[in-house]
Amino acid sequence: MATKSAITAVGNAILGLLRDAQPPEEFGKVEIPPLHQASDLQKPLQGQGISLYLYRVAINGARRNRPPRLDPLGRRYRPSLPLDLYYLLTPWSASAEGQQRLLGWAMRVLENTPILPAGLLNYHIRPESGVFADNEAVELICEPLSLTDMASLWEVFKPHVQLSMAYVARSVVIDSEREMADAPLVQERGFDSGKGPL
Repeated sequence: MATKSAITAVGNAILGLLRDAQPPEEFGKVEIPPLHQASDLQKPLQGQGISLYLYRVAINGARRNRPPRLDPLGRRYRPSLPLDLYYLLTPWSASAEGQQRLLGWAMRVLENTPILPAGLLNYHIRPESGVFADNEAVELICEPLSLTDMASLWEVFKPHVQLSMAYVARSVVIDSEREMADAPLVQERGFDSGKGPL
């Protein structure tokens, strides 16, 4: 299972997919900056680019009640924490046509890799490696927002409301490093039969 750097690793892997895909020459220069935060959305990218903004993190309800984790030596650790990460992918361009073409290209790239394997997730978190175990993967799904949710997010963008698409990375499982101490088995029971004050 993943370490505490898993959230950062997933966002960087998504951006890495887009950078590695290299937009066609017809797009010209396309900037793909580091992960965005809310304040960055107030300053539009100059020229053409694509930004990724993590706007919500939620506990995955379907996998919430997990048993304690066992390591290869049989030690028990507190249950792992399963998270879903919600991203907003935003194309930036001087024209509406440019934005729409960039969004179409980016969505196609991400749809080509709906499962992010451990090798990809660990590769894009330089210089740290080994965030995800070799057998781990994260599912990346395009999940359009409801009108209510989109209206709430647009508050962050004001006055620069942008064309965007929402994605969710499902089941990012973060392990606990806290070992659960096992108490020794009960060998005998004792009862105090002495008469105390009433």
